[in-house]
Amino acid sequence: MERSCLDCGKPLVGRADKKFCDDACRNNYNNRTKSDDAIVIRKINLILKKNRNILAALNPTGKVKTMKKKLASAGFNFHYHTHIYETQTGKTYKFCYEYGFLFLGEEELLLVKREEKLWLS
Repeated sequence: MERSCLDCGKPLVGRADKKFCDDACRNNYNNRTKSDDAIVIRKINLILKKNRNILAALNPTGKVKTMKKKLASAGFNFHYHTHIYETQTGKTYKFCYEYGFLFLGEEELLLVKREEKLWLS
């Protein structure tokens, strides 16, 4: 059975567990593999950052009511958030870092900001 380099496909000579023909191929392969993951992570982080900035801009006082269409028109993506907080009464807040929102109805939202120190630790 002939083995080939995972990067360039050339036949491998040497150790039985060898995967690459040289360091350049090993680096190329690993850089390409990691860059695919980095692109996905970068795109998600950009969405989360944009969501956070929109919530921060619309909520300068720490607690305010607004309409869903106002967030949507600013480019807010409701499918992405960092975490969910459920109260004892069953209300579900969705957060983008320290800024969050709660649906009060179909179109009305309550925007909040958590002031806990855990964000810095």
